[in-house]
Amino acid sequence: MEFPVGPELVELFVGNGKLRAMWEMLTRDAEVNAYLASANRMAVGRLRYNDHGPVHSRIVAGSALAIFEVLTSRGFTPDIVRFGIGDLEDARLVTMAIAYLHDIGNSIHRTHHPLFSVIITDKLMDKLLPRIYSDEKMYHVKQEILHGVFCHDEAYTCLTVESAMAKIADGTDMSEGRARIPYSAGKKDIHAVSAMSIRRVWITQGHEKPLAINVDMTSDAGIFQVDEVLGRKIATSGLAPHVEVRVHVKGSHWITRVFETTHNIVTG
Repeated sequence: MEFPVGPELVELFVGNGKLRAMWEMLTRDAEVNAYLASANRMAVGRLRYNDHGPVHSRIVAGSALAIFEVLTSRGFTPDIVRFGIGDLEDARLVTMAIAYLHDIGNSIHRTHHPLFSVIITDKLMDKLLPRIYSDEKMYHVKQEILHGVFCHDEAYTCLTVESAMAKIADGTDMSEGRARIPYSAGKKDIHAVSAMSIRRVWITQGHEKPLAINVDMTSDAGIFQVDEVLGRKIATSGLAPHVEVRVHVKGSHWITRVFETTHNIVTG
């Protein structure tokens, strides 16, 4: 299995049923779309940060579902299933919703945006989830989504497999396209320069670990994105012992990087 990170990836997984219903609601809802556009206006337009809008949301959702596919195929049990809340489709829905909405709080302010994302997502889920669930499960699903949205930031530790998958997926959106707007506007800091050197990212089963994130770059500058963005998310995901990052710099050999943590999620 090889899954290239990009905005088209999500369509491989949404299928039909509950996951498709949630995907279509998230991508078509006027309120969601307005808040994500506002998040990008704040992050890119005002702060000259990398993309934090609807394209980033779509990319991270696809990566999260790809990671879900890889890890569940290797025997990992999502928390929704482990605690008897729902089935694998419910777990996919939670993972995808976390990934799609994690940055929506940037529409208020970059500072404390994980908390603002939770506040906005709470309100959105009260509107959207009753269209899919009609019993108590709806409230359990919402809380699992809110946990993951809050924990996407590397300052916080994930306590569920679904939140960890979405968090790692967030770090996979680091190729040149995400930095092109601030870079072309004159922002030449290490974040922009590093991202511009990354040509391709894809998700596969690992050689020595269950999950591998593969990164192809044109210069060593891309290592900053790997270590300081993706690496910090992996380290606080709770799944670090199960993830390897394989890096290829033009003209060199593949190098495997691992990121250790003292906290491990129960995965079975």
